[in-house]
Amino acid sequence: MARMPDSLFNTGAAELLRQCGRLLEQQGGNPFQVKAYPRAAGVLESLSTDASDILRREGRDGLMRLPAIGRGLAASIDEIARTGRLSRLDRLRGEAEPEALFQTVPGIGPALARVLHESLDVDSLEALEVAAYDGRLDSVRGIGRRRASAIRSGLAAILGRVRTNRRHAVKSPSVELLLEVDREYRKLARIGKLPKIAPRRFNPEKRAWLPVLHTERDGWHFTVLFSNTAQANKLGRTHDWVVIYFYDGDHEEGQHTIVTETHGALKGERVVRGREAE
Repeated sequence: MARMPDSLFNTGAAELLRQCGRLLEQQGGNPFQVKAYPRAAGVLESLSTDASDILRREGRDGLMRLPAIGRGLAASIDEIARTGRLSRLDRLRGEAEPEALFQTVPGIGPALARVLHESLDVDSLEALEVAAYDGRLDSVRGIGRRRASAIRSGLAAILGRVRTNRRHAVKSPSVELLLEVDREYRKLARIGKLPKIAPRRFNPEKRAWLPVLHTERDGWHFTVLFSNTAQANKLGRTHDWVVIYFYDGDHEEGQHTIVTETHGALKGERVVRGREAE
């Protein structure tokens, strides 16, 4: 999707935020988040200046000085300004296209975007950033040290972050908590207690088959779905691999994938990719 003209930005961004809030409400999402999106939309519509101009002059900090807009919502508005779309909304609709999103990072073209998506099983820039700092990016075939460093730099610029340590620990829930959420999701999906969405990818019949769970634990908000990536479909693991998106109180997002290990000492166990040692 092309970037919105500045004169339409506030109105267009506000509509995407409202759509996100409506879908969260329909899917049983956290009431605080359900209200936060339309509240931020109202702030954008009330501005006498263009929010994309604020971003250019002051960055996300400028947006965070506005009422009702914290770090996560500022990041969402920034994403809309850069790409014309909101990846969380795409996921709630079942329309996420990670390859297109990854190509917004300098140095990542179509072929590499596809390799990253399939090798790492991630579908957001935040999840790609986690992989870039926990060592998984370096293990991808064709990613040398120089290219990995360039991708980290590109992600830092886009996400507005500065990493001083290559192994910087990205804040995320404990493995125990992630596995607890994974168990809840698979149980509710198995007994048919979750709303289902029709993913756009790998679903020519447009069938609503993908269960989605919104839940809270220990101050974290979670959105949980089975993986519908190319690799999961290729290996027949769409009902085994579980993707957990987690959000803190400021709507800042992270992602982990949980799978059944197929080899080694943990064979048959549920493990969080990239955190097997824990």
